[in-house]
Amino acid sequence: MTQNGYKRKLTAILSADVKEYSRLMREDEEETIRTLTAYRETMARFMQQFRGRVVDAPGDNLLAEFASVVDAVNCAVEIQRELAEQNAALPAQRRMEFRIYSSSHATRPLFTRANR
Repeated sequence: MTQNGYKRKLTAILSADVKEYSRLMREDEEETIRTLTAYRETMARFMQQFRGRVVDAPGDNLLAEFASVVDAVNCAVEIQRELAEQNAALPAQRRMEFRIYSSSHATRPLFTRANR
């Protein structure tokens, strides 16, 4: 236990954002949102499969938490593989590629009873 009674845990973070998102939105906003929504559903499915959870999804970013760095990396590999297959069906200028980053951190709870 640490100060104030918080228990720390090791967490693996996966962050993904769309390469050239602004260009995609400028060229065809509706199609970009449609593709992003479909790809996020695919990503969420893999995150659940690898025991992760989506923490937030602002704009073109997706932030997920995993208990294992190995699970986070394996999830990222599978996401990239699956999205490459889905992108193959799109015209080159409409393909949505994600930059995916992963790291591990010692964390403490973001919300406590005192600040909820």
